Amino acid sequence: MSGAPLSVAVFASGGGSNFQALLDHQRGDGPWRIVVLVTNRAAPALDRAEAAGVQSRVIPTRDREEADIARDTLATLDEFGVDVILLSGYLRRLPPEVVAKYSGRIVNVHPALLPDFGGKGMYGMNVHRAVVASGVEVTGATVHFVTDEYDEGAILGQWQVHVAPNDTAEDVAERVLGVEHKLYPAAVDHLCRALADARPAERMKDVRLDEPPEVRRSSDTNEEAR
Repeated sequence: MSGAPLSVAVFASGGGSNFQALLDHQRGDGPWRIVVLVTNRAAPALDRAEAAGVQSRVIPTRDREEADIARDTLATLDEFGVDVILLSGYLRRLPPEVVAKYSGRIVNVHPALLPDFGGKGMYGMNVHRAVVASGVEVTGATVHFVTDEYDEGAILGQWQVHVAPNDTAEDVAERVLGVEHKLYPAAVDHLCRALADARPAERMKDVRLDEPPEVRRSSDTNEEAR
């Protein structure tokens, strides 16, 4: 890969712990850099952006026409020359106009192993409560491409974690969040290197319970990260 890093916008609605993981991971000589944080409301993630010197924009979505949200969102993305969009706990479906313009360049991290425990209303603790109630022994995190349908885009990578018999939803949430913070930056490296090389971003090797990977930072070489 050569040339300038791809410009990334992160969309968040809450605390922004995955946003922070992405901030901590990016490097000046890596394949991408965060240029703006977009939120749809006042959120702690804005404080993280300010502390990191990253510009931010609040685009309200409540009680607004979707066409107006799309217009303001596209204007912000154009303002910052955004190449890739990363959803990080953004609790609003992106307008179709945004999804269409950035098709193949929007990803999200979901706190379960899609296609299980996905779809409308399945976010945050709703997911982990459903996981515990189901009695499954394995859950995890998924990074996937974003389409117009909730959680139905192609999977870029997954990381499994155990669900113990006596786990609470809070136990599972903590365990999954820990792997989200490792998987998401690695998946963004993978995607941005592929985009920069004008090649398809193939699905990453899934992270199994018994084979934790070396998660490379974005400054590592192309060959090491593949």
